[in-house]
Amino acid sequence: MGENLKCKFCKKDATVHLTQIINNKIQKIDLCEACAQKKGFSEAQGFSLSNMLMQLDTDTVDDNNDQCCDSCGYRTSDFRRTGRLGCSDCYTLFEPLLEPVLEDMHTGLKHVGKIPAHSLDRQCHSLKAENLRLALSRAIAKEAYEDAANLRDQIRELENTTIIETCEKDAND
Repeated sequence: MGENLKCKFCKKDATVHLTQIINNKIQKIDLCEACAQKKGFSEAQGFSLSNMLMQLDTDTVDDNNDQCCDSCGYRTSDFRRTGRLGCSDCYTLFEPLLEPVLEDMHTGLKHVGKIPAHSLDRQCHSLKAENLRLALSRAIAKEAYEDAANLRDQIRELENTTIIETCEKDAND
């Protein structure tokens, strides 16, 4: 997993991320909450991002090639002016322009998603119980009753543990 973005001024973790397109260049700045309040950028109303960006040396993306999307007619200049894309095909066409922007805005280019820990635990318990039940069916079919009793006990123990853990986690949430 990538590192958190740092404040331009104090190097603390940034929680305010400002982006503006000026003269066909995307300019970005990341600030912590304290620096954003000091500079007057904690509210979306009444601040001039362009004034702030002109005072700083920020990362810029410069691409003089004004490409056009065959599907929707959206141009590179349209993206720079609005900060938006016209259709899903634009993501492919403008990928070289988007990658550095997304990389600066996020901690990586690939979305990996997240699963809450208790959901992952439930999923693991469910899979384990299913495997034990399958093994139990096979043991019964083979008339291996001692193995079947052992598997039955493991399933009961797993189900009791799962119920107790689920109740404890739900009580803590």
